[in-house]
Amino acid sequence: MHRLAGLFLAFTILFGSAFSPASAEDKSLTIFAAASMKNALDDVDAAYTAKTGVKIVASYAASSTLAKQIEQGAPADVFVSADTDWMDYATAKKNINEPTRVNLLGNSIVLIAPKDSKIDNVTIGPGFDLAKLAGDGKIATGDVKSVPVGKYAQAALEKLGAWQAAAPKFAMAESVRAALALVARGEAVLGIVYSTDAKVEPGVKIVGTFPADSHPPIIYPVAATSTAKPDAPAYLAFLKTSAAKAIFEKYGFTFLVSPTT
Repeated sequence: MHRLAGLFLAFTILFGSAFSPASAEDKSLTIFAAASMKNALDDVDAAYTAKTGVKIVASYAASSTLAKQIEQGAPADVFVSADTDWMDYATAKKNINEPTRVNLLGNSIVLIAPKDSKIDNVTIGPGFDLAKLAGDGKIATGDVKSVPVGKYAQAALEKLGAWQAAAPKFAMAESVRAALALVARGEAVLGIVYSTDAKVEPGVKIVGTFPADSHPPIIYPVAATSTAKPDAPAYLAFLKTSAAKAIFEKYGFTFLVSPTT
């Protein structure tokens, strides 16, 4: 019996470490982030991995989709939402480590058209006739019932008096990137997306910018989930650094926190 116990102990010492949560293979974090974050956050994540050796696995979709996936038990360590509503939702469901939450980024919404469109230089203000501008074509944005960009778009158009006439022309997409693709492919004559999305898609052009006071402030909150790995706070700290700020600003985001070095 003693011999068997000794063998078992030796086996545990030899092989146990391979299955330890602290093993190098497990140095990874899963980030659930709003679709509009993709290009900028991919660059930030690459910089973080280069600095720390921690692998980042990012999953991008509409904030609404991600919040519900986290609620259903999807293994995310960090959530970045494109609005405060869906972060509030995740917090209310006890899926967020609330003290880690911070409003990290800002953005703006713009009117886009395919790059070869004859539509150009649209003045967006009270009385703006989006329905007339679209003619017989479709207008793409995120689903106004759930996707943040769609909610911002509807709020702006209602404030400007343009929603009622334009509403039947809308093609509701599952995310802002899906709406962007519809315009880039010419399947929609116009679209409402974030300025940061328009900048990374060569198939579209910005034809107008919505006044900042026509919709609620566009805020991207970030937080660790309630089931986050111990490495999550270090990642969140990196998102607030000057290095991360430079990347986010390169893509057109507004940095809402005082950067750390």
